[in-house]
Amino acid sequence: MKLPLSFYLRENTIEVSRDLLGKLLVVPAENGDRVSGMIVETEAYLGEIDKGAHSYGGRRTARNEITYSEGGHVYVFFVYGMYYQLNFVTGRVGQPHVCLIRAVEPVEGIEIMRKRRGTMPDKNLTSGPGKLCIAFGIDRSLNGEHLLGDRISVEEYKNFTRKDIAEGKRIGIDYAEEFAEMPWRFWVKGNTFVSKR
Repeated sequence: MKLPLSFYLRENTIEVSRDLLGKLLVVPAENGDRVSGMIVETEAYLGEIDKGAHSYGGRRTARNEITYSEGGHVYVFFVYGMYYQLNFVTGRVGQPHVCLIRAVEPVEGIEIMRKRRGTMPDKNLTSGPGKLCIAFGIDRSLNGEHLLGDRISVEEYKNFTRKDIAEGKRIGIDYAEEFAEMPWRFWVKGNTFVSKR
């Protein structure tokens, strides 16, 4: 069952990021086959106040415009000239908060993932934000999609308690000054698909 819209409309993006752990990301393949994975690592970005966010200081561009929409939309951006990254918009209109999906554990369609990613150990298929986008066929064509639609969605799957979840500083945002130290990254303890422990 898909998560309800109310899940994404909550104002506390940090809480949403933590609560996404254990949920099932579903992105059907071109032939309709289900490709899914359990979300095991996320990061929260708190919009205009967050020096690590694309919208810091009220920056509003064609690229990040979707982050200003209502929660439940998908924000996909291109980074380092080679990788896509998948984010979910949260909260109310005009509050550009997002959750970055950093890693998932494959559940369905693993053969499709292997074909898209090439020869490697399975634990490397989706253990990072760029890797999972390749494995799931995610690119800018999904930017602006709604998570209650058919092209990409999130379903109930497993529930983790606070003791199952670790938190720490986000990755790759050293430029964000004091915000680089905020413990807004969450991951499932002991899961081999987490990008960095």
